[in-house]
Amino acid sequence: MSFISTGVEYGLHCLLYLARSPVGVEEASVRDLAELQGISTEYLAKLFTKLAKADLVVATEGIRGGFRLARPAERITVHDVVVAIDGNKRLFECREIRGCCAVFEDAPPAWATRGVCSINAVMQLAEKATRAELKQHTLADLVQRTVDKAPASYGVQVVQWLTDRAANRRGDKEEVAPAKSHRHG
Repeated sequence: MSFISTGVEYGLHCLLYLARSPVGVEEASVRDLAELQGISTEYLAKLFTKLAKADLVVATEGIRGGFRLARPAERITVHDVVVAIDGNKRLFECREIRGCCAVFEDAPPAWATRGVCSINAVMQLAEKATRAELKQHTLADLVQRTVDKAPASYGVQVVQWLTDRAANRRGDKEEVAPAKSHRHG
């Protein structure tokens, strides 16, 4: 089992598409974002409920409605998204196995359980370092990395793809290109 779920990955990708950047738009529907990534709308809707409860996105109203970022991409960290979707779960839960050795015959000596479990201590340090690193990276940083590696045409395609779907829902008379599946990385 991963410490960070696949839902976090999908959530971050969706937020990239909402970051008002060369690879995103200001708002989009969950249905369109799900279709863009090839996942179920129901699954993504559950993720967006969590993102909204964490005040990372806000719902927009009307036929074109969907979601937009609740604050600038520079103020949303990867850690914020992890906690919003996965909760503040711990990386490691010490079970105090050190006191369960068969040679102790259900009576572990004081030395065996004194102080913090050395394995737990290492895991706590790892968790602290992981959380600190996740807090250092913002959605804006991820957008910039994507822009730096993707051809300029990618962002144009994504923006047009999402814009066309929003126009279809509004009933605009614009000619809309057929849907194509785009992966983001």
